[in-house]
Amino acid sequence: MDIEEISQPNTQGVNVREVIIRKKSPFKRMKKHWQLYILVAIPLVFLITFKYVPMAGIIIAFKDYSVVKGIAGSDWVGMKYFKYFFDSPNFSLLIKNTLGLSIYGLIAGFICPIILALALNEVANARFKKFVQTITYAPYFISTVIMVSIIILFLSPNAGLINNILSLFGMEANNFLGNPAYFKSIYVWSDVWQNTGYATIIYLAALAGVDTELYEAAKVDGANRFQKIMNVDIPGILPIIIVLLILNVGNIMSLGFEKIYLLQNPLNINSSEVIATYVYKVGLLGANFSFAAAVGLFNSIVNFILIISANSISKRFSSSSLW
Repeated sequence: MDIEEISQPNTQGVNVREVIIRKKSPFKRMKKHWQLYILVAIPLVFLITFKYVPMAGIIIAFKDYSVVKGIAGSDWVGMKYFKYFFDSPNFSLLIKNTLGLSIYGLIAGFICPIILALALNEVANARFKKFVQTITYAPYFISTVIMVSIIILFLSPNAGLINNILSLFGMEANNFLGNPAYFKSIYVWSDVWQNTGYATIIYLAALAGVDTELYEAAKVDGANRFQKIMNVDIPGILPIIIVLLILNVGNIMSLGFEKIYLLQNPLNINSSEVIATYVYKVGLLGANFSFAAAVGLFNSIVNFILIISANSISKRFSSSSLW
């Protein structure tokens, strides 16, 4: 809306300002700021095309989908594929492995970037700080296939670096990837190594926005570095920590498929078989698209409930939340 000020004389000859508010039509407002609307329109079209339009396809989770008959012509089967998944003998193992890997990865992968960001924020030497940042950021840009190849080479029972080091101390070679007990730790800590450096960027940006007067006040009060971190740094980035934690909790059932599948072998299958790999084998390789859609919808519903719950808890106990 436009606001205009008009000076008019009153009966005593004194000018009186009148504020006249004139409403503009939505079309005129859009025409005036068309550049901004174009910037918004591009991601909006992308979001609608690739995120909302495909949602219509979830109907095949309730149908016996046939490529020949199409979605409309396929027979309605209701909850058949959901029951098939819940009654599967592997259901409890899949849920256990998926939640185990997700929670393990959430704890380790969420805490490490915060610790690294707090440590880098305390480094006074700019060159050393940039060197550490470069070293820690670099693994993020390695593709999943290359990362898995590096892990396999490092952990090879015959020529792997880790087993060569163990042999120097007179210890026997260990087939790490063939032992189900090691799979979760290998997956999670290799993920931490690859993503921690890049994940610190947002925390470093948040730390840069902390009021410098708070540091000066802490210094005057005689606070040491640890006390400054606990009383200034962490409270300063706490809203960012809470928001990112909520988002991570909302993806707790969505593990990366590629890395797990590439690290998987018959020896570690009891620890490495998760919902994503099971759906790929049973649903996609077997062309059972309705089953794959049903399990995917189940995953999405669980993630939706988790993110709503995490946001509600955050609103109750703190002032930070997604909405």
